Amino acid sequence: KGETVKRIREESCARVNISEGSCPERIITITGSTESVFRAFTMITYKLEEDLNALVANGTISSKPPVTLRLVIPASQCGSLIGKGGAKIKEIRESTGAQIQVAGDLLPNSTERGVTISGNQDSVIQCVKLICTVILESPPKGATIPYRPSPSPAALLIAGNQVFDASEFAPHPLYSVTQGGLDLQQVSGVIPDVQPV
Repeated sequence: KGETVKRIREESCARVNISEGSCPERIITITGSTESVFRAFTMITYKLEEDLNALVANGTISSKPPVTLRLVIPASQCGSLIGKGGAKIKEIRESTGAQIQVAGDLLPNSTERGVTISGNQDSVIQCVKLICTVILESPPKGATIPYRPSPSPAALLIAGNQVFDASEFAPHPLYSVTQGGLDLQQVSGVIPDVQPV
């Protein structure tokens, strides 16, 4: 009944909105001061970890995959994130221990690209902080057409090396929140969006 998102809003002092629709992907947008945004983001990351632990405990999955988030970033900012010869992205990987991959293609009907981050909760949080620093220093160039998920009847969720039919998770809060991402553009350069992979 929205209790988790209500608690995140109250404790973080951030605005938290979840996109509507019966799509395999839903976007969580978090708006506020940098401190509020990261407080909310940290709470979401811990919730994802908690849900993954619960799936292992009840036998739904045999081993726990890493927490995986997909950030949504304007393509014009991805060059700064990758860095010359891949130096910046390598530095972020090495300093946080998180895996980070920038998609080569634009997300459908948008000028944004997906950036997938995975690892344990602390490494993911540190990785996103570093990405935000890079993004804030390199504003997007030109107009940004934001990615908006569309319905897909045969949606799959990918967690670690395992693939699940999204319908298995439809009644579970994991379906609408896990495998997320951040939209790091608009409102002072930082709006996290969490969406399934």
